[in-house]
Amino acid sequence: MHLLYLDESGHEKDPNTNFFVMAGFAIFERSTHWLESQISPIAERFNAIDPGSVEFHGSPMFNGKDEWKSFAPADRVQATVDILSLLANQQLGIRVFASVIETSTMPAHQILERSYEAVAHQFDSYLAWMWSKHKNPQRGLVICDKASYEMRLQNLSTLFKHSGHSQGKLRNFAEVPLFLDSKASRLIQMADLIAYWIFRFYQSKDDRGYRLIEPHIYRQGPEQVGLVTAVTPQTVAAMQGPFVHKWPFPQPTGTELVAANATPEVV
Repeated sequence: MHLLYLDESGHEKDPNTNFFVMAGFAIFERSTHWLESQISPIAERFNAIDPGSVEFHGSPMFNGKDEWKSFAPADRVQATVDILSLLANQQLGIRVFASVIETSTMPAHQILERSYEAVAHQFDSYLAWMWSKHKNPQRGLVICDKASYEMRLQNLSTLFKHSGHSQGKLRNFAEVPLFLDSKASRLIQMADLIAYWIFRFYQSKDDRGYRLIEPHIYRQGPEQVGLVTAVTPQTVAAMQGPFVHKWPFPQPTGTELVAANATPEVV
């Protein structure tokens, strides 16, 4: 089974943000323990006695708020880089899936449904591809932060499976989405960082975290299909860059982390 850890950034009804992002990553169920074991030592840098109390959360880490306000910006940034750089471990075969919707492009009440439809369809297509290409009959399960839109996403998943959506039906999901407390799941926290830095790329034109994520967005052959966007032509033009930052991200810590510019696996 493949698990899609999913979170969102932005809000469909927040007048202070222009984008809503739903994003995360798919990983084979037997690889989750190894990935968690690589994230936990990063938490020990911030609380060696009780690392489980440390929750990696994109916005507070970036802004130095809540439990992150006592830590130096350099330490917070290094933790972000080290976690996102784990995407580059090619043995894990991680695939990133994301939906980006500019809130001005559609009514607010449609945004969550369109976001989940886009991500769920591409994840379902990935599972179907594994069967058609490798005769590997995998099922999928979506795992979300319990603070998210629990009832709405479960209802949407049932609807997409039995009645269909605009691009067909979900045929490879084992169950409706499972919801966990993000504080108890390092992988939900990693999905939060992915969603936040994709959001920050579109909202603030800050591509530092996005550069670590983009090579691992799901591709079929040379075509990147795991990122689905609904944005204005003005936004498309603005995203072309180049982007120059006063404080570029550092390299990941330790030789066990693969450099951010590693060549992505093409399937």
